Amino acid sequence: MGPHPAVAAIRLAVRRVLHDILTELNTPAGIPATAAAATTPVERTPERTPERPPSPLVLVACSGGADSMALASALAFEAPRLGVRAGGVTVDHGLQTGSDLRAEEVVLRLRELGLDPVESTSVSVGRAGGPEAAARDARYAALDAAATRHGAAAVLLGHTRDDQAETVLLGLARGSGIRSLSGMAAVSGAGGRYRRPFLQVDRQTARKACMVQSLPVWDDPHNADPAYTRSRLRHEGLPALEKALGKGVVEALARTAQLSRDDADALDTWARQAEAGVRDATGGLECAGLYALPPAVRRRILRRAAIEAGAPAGALFARHLEEVDRLITGWRGQGAINLPGKVVARRQGGRLVIRQG
Repeated sequence: MGPHPAVAAIRLAVRRVLHDILTELNTPAGIPATAAAATTPVERTPERTPERPPSPLVLVACSGGADSMALASALAFEAPRLGVRAGGVTVDHGLQTGSDLRAEEVVLRLRELGLDPVESTSVSVGRAGGPEAAARDARYAALDAAATRHGAAAVLLGHTRDDQAETVLLGLARGSGIRSLSGMAAVSGAGGRYRRPFLQVDRQTARKACMVQSLPVWDDPHNADPAYTRSRLRHEGLPALEKALGKGVVEALARTAQLSRDDADALDTWARQAEAGVRDATGGLECAGLYALPPAVRRRILRRAAIEAGAPAGALFARHLEEVDRLITGWRGQGAINLPGKVVARRQGGRLVIRQG
C-alpha cells in the first residue's frame, strides 16, 4: 500500500525539484545534458580515477508551520534516495515572545526527520517598507548567509498555490503591472538558489500530509492577525471571491501567475535586446528609437536605466515611469523628473539622460 495521496503529492513535487537541481549540477554551463554526454570521452586513463564529487546539499527553510514542515518531511524522504544531503534552517525573527524557544523546537523536529546540518539563526527586523517586507528582507538575508556558509546547492521554500494566489491579488491591488501579476517564481535568487516545489500544491494538501504523518506544526498568530494585509486577504478577501465567483479562484490565479510570468519573461528579453539599439556612444537613450518601441518594451528599458542609475527597485513605481515616458511620447519642453534614490531623468535634445543628481 502506497503513501497517503497528500504525502505522495508533496514527495513528487520535491522529487522533481531535486532532479532539476541534480541535472543542473551535472551539466556543464551552456551545454545541454545530451550534448554534454556526447562530448564526454569514452576512454579513461586507467591509472587515474577521478574523485567522486561530494553529494550536493539542499536546505529547507522551515518555520515550523504546516507548509514548511511538510516540505521538510518530503525532502528528508526523497533526498537520500537521490544521493542528496538534506539540511534545514529556521529563522527566528524575534517578533514574538518565546520565538527563540519555538526555533529550538523546530531544530529538534528537523533533526528527528534526519536532516543534517540543521541550525537556527536570529535576525533583527528593521522597518523599511513595512513590517512584512522588512521581515522578508531579513529572512532572505539570513537564508543567503546560511546557504553560503554550508555551501548549499539550493534552499527549498514552502510557498503553496494559495500563497501564489494571494501574491497575484496583492500585485493586482498595487497596479504594478504584469511582472507583479506573475507572482513568485519557481526558481529565483542568485544562481537559482531558491526553489519553490509547492507552487502547484494547495495549502490543505500540505497540512493533510503533516496530519497523516503525525508531524506537529505551529500556526503563526501573525497569519491570522488582521493588521497584516496578506492575513486580511487570506481570511476575508479570498473567501469573499470564492463566494462570489465559485470554487477554483485559487487555481485560476495561480494559472494567471504562470501565464503572466511567461509573457513578462518574453518582454524582458525583447527589452534587453532592443536597449542596445537605442543607446548612444555616451550611454544616453535616443528618444526617437524609444518612441518607435511598444510601450511595454520602452518602459522596461526606462526602468532598467533608472535602476542602473541608482533608483531602488522597490521604490520605483508605475507613476514614476509614466512621467519619464512622457519625456519621450508627450514632449512639451517639461523639466527634469525626480525619481527615488536622487535619480533625475531629463531630456537633452533628442536624448534621454537618467543619472543621479
